[in-house]
Amino acid sequence: MRVPFLDLKAQYAAIKSEIRRAMDEVCADQQFVLGPRVRRLEEEIARYCGAPHAVGVSSGTDALLLALMALGIGAGDEVITTPYTFIATAGSIARSGARPVFVDIDPTRFTIDPKPIADRITERTRAILPVHLFGRCAEMEPIRALAAQHQLAVIEDAAQAIGAEDEFGRRAGCIGLLGCFSFYPTKNLGGFGDGGMVITNDPSLASTLVALRNHGASTRYLHSLLGGNFRLDELQAAILSVKLTRLDQWTKQRINNAERYDALFRSRGLEHHIRLPEIPKNERHVFNQYVIRAPRRDELSHFLESRGIGHDIYYPVPLHLQACFKYLGYKEGDMPVSEQAAKEALALPIYPELTPPMAEYVVDAFQAFYDR
Repeated sequence: MRVPFLDLKAQYAAIKSEIRRAMDEVCADQQFVLGPRVRRLEEEIARYCGAPHAVGVSSGTDALLLALMALGIGAGDEVITTPYTFIATAGSIARSGARPVFVDIDPTRFTIDPKPIADRITERTRAILPVHLFGRCAEMEPIRALAAQHQLAVIEDAAQAIGAEDEFGRRAGCIGLLGCFSFYPTKNLGGFGDGGMVITNDPSLASTLVALRNHGASTRYLHSLLGGNFRLDELQAAILSVKLTRLDQWTKQRINNAERYDALFRSRGLEHHIRLPEIPKNERHVFNQYVIRAPRRDELSHFLESRGIGHDIYYPVPLHLQACFKYLGYKEGDMPVSEQAAKEALALPIYPELTPPMAEYVVDAFQAFYDR
C-alpha cells in the first residue's frame, strides 16, 4: 500500500462536475478579476467566520501584508510573533518595514506562548501576530488582554485554521482586529492556485483594505493610498464557493481521522515513543496537519518513506535561525521550544479521503519501526 501525504485528485473527483460548471460560467462571462463571484465569496466567508467584513486578496501572504499596511505599520515599528511558522508570517512583517520580534511557542499547541509576550513589548510595539498553527487556535484571551492593556492591534494568521474555534466558540480570524486566511491548494479550503482573505469587524479598516488591494483606489484612477495589485480573481472565487459548501464535512472527516490515529497509536502503546497532538474537547481543532513529535524524527522519516507513506516536516529551521533574519541578532538557544519542535515534528496524512485501512497501515509502520 502507498499512502500519499495529500490526495487532491480524490477531492476533485468527487466535485468535478460542480467545479467545471462554476469555471465555465466564469469563462462565459469573461469577467476575471474582482467581479460578482469574489463579492459572493467574501459574503460567504464573512458569514462562515462570524465577521461582518471580508476582503478577498491574492494570497495568504498578501493578506498578512495588507493587514499590516491597513494599520499603518512600517519602519520603526515592532510586531511580536512566533518563530515556529511558515516564513510568510514574519516575512510580511519585515516587508512592511517593521521588525519581527519573536516569542517562543507553547510545547503542546505549537502556537505562541502568551506568558513571555509582556516582556517583549516596547514603546515601538504596534501589534501582536499569533498564528493558529496546524488548525488549532492560539491561546487568545491572554493575548487580547495584553493587547488591550498596551493598546496594540491583534492580527491573526489563520492561514491553516479556517473554521477552527477557541474554547469560547469564537472562530479563528474574528477574535482579533484582523484575521488573515490562505486558500493555497493544500489548505482545508484550497483553490486551484493562490488566494486569500482578510476579515475584520471594523468597517473603516475594511474600506482601507478594499482600496489597498487595488492600488489604493476606492474610485477608478483616484488613488488615496499607496497600495498594490493584491486582487483575488473570479476563477478562484468560483472554485472556493463550491468547496466551501463541503468544508464542514471535510473538517469532520479530518477530526475523525485524527481521533482514529489517536486510538490506533494508543492501542499499540506507541504514545510512549512519540508525542501525539492534543485533541481538545472544548475547542474545534480543524487539523490542517496532524503533527506528532518523535525524538528519532529523521530516522523515522526515512523508514516511512521506505514504506510508501507520505509525510512532511514542519518546520525544519525556525524563523529566528533563518539566514534572511540574521540581522535581527537571534542565535541558537534563544527559542529552545521552537528549536526542539523543529527537530521532532512530523506531519502525517490527515486529508478527508484518508481511509481507515490507510491509517492502520501508517500506524503499522510506526509499530514496525519501534519494534526493530
